[in-house]
Amino acid sequence: MKRISFFFFSALLTLVVGCAGSHTKKENGYKVSEESVATTLKFLTCDELKGRDPGTEGIEEAAKYLEEVFVKNSIKPYFITYRDTLSNFSKPAYNIVGYLEGNDPKLKNEVVVIGAHYDHVGIGKAVAGDSIYNGADDNASGTTAVAEFVNYYAKAKTNKRSILFCFFSAEEKGLLGSKHLAAKLKQANMNVYLMLNYEMIGVPMPAGKDMVAFMTGYGKSNLAEKINEYSGKKFIGYYDFAIKYQLFRASDNYPFYTEFNIPAHTFSTTDMESFHYYHQPGDEFDEMDTAHMADFIQQMIPITEKLINAETKEIVLKD
Repeated sequence: MKRISFFFFSALLTLVVGCAGSHTKKENGYKVSEESVATTLKFLTCDELKGRDPGTEGIEEAAKYLEEVFVKNSIKPYFITYRDTLSNFSKPAYNIVGYLEGNDPKLKNEVVVIGAHYDHVGIGKAVAGDSIYNGADDNASGTTAVAEFVNYYAKAKTNKRSILFCFFSAEEKGLLGSKHLAAKLKQANMNVYLMLNYEMIGVPMPAGKDMVAFMTGYGKSNLAEKINEYSGKKFIGYYDFAIKYQLFRASDNYPFYTEFNIPAHTFSTTDMESFHYYHQPGDEFDEMDTAHMADFIQQMIPITEKLINAETKEIVLKD
């Protein structure tokens, strides 16, 4: 297990911000930097954060890091600050929330939520002498993806609809961060159109799987069909494991589905039947495939942009 000193934290933060501004051009106009992906992921999974358990000093460092991602990209806080204090957890815990207004006079009144949880389970039973549950795949990987979407949209500003970027806390305690925020936004009558959640994208689907990623709640809306249409291939597939273990109800998409009755789904690329480090100390940075992560995010950018910019609400729930 690699260790990173707190002395190196500031250097890491400077590097990730620099990487966010150093993307090179390619045919579609933007390239996700694997270096940027790796830097964010490495910081969030370092031993000094001690598994990012809500209410601890470790997750506080992660929260500061994610706030800085917003600051350096000039993304405004949705509330008075970036911190949305959880009302349903006994210790101080915060969602980190940023807002980018849409550029279309009409469509900007509709909001697309892009989110991931940044907490994990902290310190636990030691395995081979290691008791820090770093949570690289679950869910520093999804958090990194959302940070990369922030990097992209802050520069491109191509979003017709408004985007709410959400880093949720206390997902591992029972979806507490997303439950709190979804209820709060519903009470405020926010017009949420779609919720796109990212969890466990750190490793690719095994060879032989006829999909790039799977989506929880596959049959609850037409989102998978539309994504495959946009990508021109079977990008999103059906995954039996997601149904067997009711993964649709197990991540931060679900409170938005229940509160707003909208399409709200989680994207993942991890085959849970072959990845053996779920909620184990072995879920570390060195087990992650950052090239895959960068490629997956790269492919999702034009897909997400089409979803956000569609002239009508083309993603709908199925009966």
